[in-house]
Amino acid sequence: MTFPVYLAPMAGFTDAPFRLICTEMGADGTVTEMISAAAVCFGDKKTFKLAAIDKSEGPCALQLFGHDPSQMKEATERLLEFYKDKTFPGSVDINMGCPVKKIVSSGDGSALMRDPELSARIVKSVRTVTDRYKIPLSVKIRAGWDKSCINAPYFASLMAESGASQITVHGRTREQMYAPSSDNGVIRDVRLAVDRSVTVIGNGDICCGGDALRMIQETECDGVAVGRAALGNVWLFSEIKYVAEGKIYTQPTVKERIELAIRLVRDVVAVKGEEQGIRESRGRAAHFIRGIRGSSAVRDALNHASTLDEFTEILYALL
Repeated sequence: MTFPVYLAPMAGFTDAPFRLICTEMGADGTVTEMISAAAVCFGDKKTFKLAAIDKSEGPCALQLFGHDPSQMKEATERLLEFYKDKTFPGSVDINMGCPVKKIVSSGDGSALMRDPELSARIVKSVRTVTDRYKIPLSVKIRAGWDKSCINAPYFASLMAESGASQITVHGRTREQMYAPSSDNGVIRDVRLAVDRSVTVIGNGDICCGGDALRMIQETECDGVAVGRAALGNVWLFSEIKYVAEGKIYTQPTVKERIELAIRLVRDVVAVKGEEQGIRESRGRAAHFIRGIRGSSAVRDALNHASTLDEFTEILYALL
């Protein structure tokens, strides 16, 4: 059995260095960090930097968030124009699933699931731009807003009718955030509600190859998206494909985990500079070394490291 495995959007993590590593490990597609449509329309230069895609990456979707249809359309237009002499995105993805408070408090992300009609207008508006550039449009959603509003099947069908050719469904409501367990039943209901011409991707609680295979079997979705579990285990993309094909998968060694953590830190520093790169890498490196003997003391030391040399020396000490 074969099916596509994608990197799910994660604010603050899915930058170019991390996306490139995930692609090398078998991810069939990735997404940029979340790009604010409002910031693009206001001409914020930092936002355009977030949108940059490295030429070495695999298929990468431009991920946008916002709640104003005209602003979303304008931002899409500006960004796709920005890409003209650069590496072009494989698609545009509208995030209607982010549960973070500062996003939903502005009416963005999963807050849009409380207003399906507005969300449909957003999709139709952005679709007028993506059609001209001949690239697909996808949408990321959740099961619903809360237990009283689990509307993903209806919401997804409306997004499909409005022009989305792919829908990624996280099996939790916004209220649930990341606990308790993701509900595969909601993803199955979305697959049943949406025409087969539209791709449905399942997301939530995929921590190993068996989880991915189970989601495919229980929901009949077309592929899966891996999120938090990949932060310290980018090999998960390979593992899922091995398990799907009935092959035996060997977990990475401690040496491989540490060396890849060091590579990620170096790549982040190369893109963002030493000060910012080290600051952003402390938590990210910690994901790679979790569970290794002595990692607790190392994580503490990393929080006090201020240079790349210090950082790599501390990680190498785990060997």
